[in-house]
Amino acid sequence: MGWFRRRGGSSADGPANPADISHLEQFAQSRRGVEAFIEPRTTVTGTTVILIAHDGEWTRRRMPSPTVVRQFARRLSMPVYDVQLTGYPQRMRDYNARQKLRPAE
Repeated sequence: MGWFRRRGGSSADGPANPADISHLEQFAQSRRGVEAFIEPRTTVTGTTVILIAHDGEWTRRRMPSPTVVRQFARRLSMPVYDVQLTGYPQRMRDYNARQKLRPAE
């Protein structure tokens, strides 16, 4: 899976976890209107991607770099945004609010 490695990157930019990629692919393929949002590296966590479906359902996984996120999204013909520029969509906040109202299972 050579396209998971960032060219010229450091060892910290190694390949993406195959289980994470599989999870993200399954999420994207089983829901409609999925968009990818790149979350930047912080002092606590590395780069992450959050996939958000049309109804606001979401999932998050670590990725080696923003470049890898863009390659992943391009391969699945999915729009990709930088969350620092766009923020999170309202549908995600609405979904989270609905989840809080659900009775515990």
